[in-house]
Amino acid sequence: MSLLTKTELGERINSGEENQVFIDPLLSEDQIGAVSVDLRLGCDFLVSVLNHKPSVMLDPAQSHSGPETFFQTARRDLGDVFLIHPSQTVLATSLEYIGLPNDIYADVISRSSYHRLGVSITSMFQPGFRGCISLELFNHSNVPVELIVGSRIVQARFFKNEHDEVYFQDGPRRKYIGNVRPTISRAPLDTDIPHLVKMSNQ
Repeated sequence: MSLLTKTELGERINSGEENQVFIDPLLSEDQIGAVSVDLRLGCDFLVSVLNHKPSVMLDPAQSHSGPETFFQTARRDLGDVFLIHPSQTVLATSLEYIGLPNDIYADVISRSSYHRLGVSITSMFQPGFRGCISLELFNHSNVPVELIVGSRIVQARFFKNEHDEVYFQDGPRRKYIGNVRPTISRAPLDTDIPHLVKMSNQ
């Protein structure tokens, strides 16, 4: 594995070649750093909320208390403020749509400016990924933090995989590919959960 540098990123990003790293919109060349690309906060949010349900249930048979019952949608325009409260989870996406070739994977981390405010994220995206990057934001601080929609909130690092393989085939493991809006956890779709529940009930 090798980390792509600014020169290599410049050659790969939106090159029109088969092995390009597709990023749209790329609003400023300043988003491309020495070994990373800054990504912006998108306009759509799923906000965690309290309700009368005792817990999030991952058993598909208990859909009345599944992950979707603990989030509500919100939307802001570019430049608007979005407030994230202490100990709150917010699902968002990057403003940019990303397309990775089969020889590149990426990880995404908070920019240090936001990490120092207590807002953090860490995620990874496999070769062949298509979609807006999921941002699972969490406020670790004890005060609300105002986020500006469209601001550069995370940075993506791109790594070259020496083995050019087709990673994304049709099937149940493609739970998040192609999303352009925040997506609730699809853990209940894990194929082993019904088997485990059945074992527990025996």
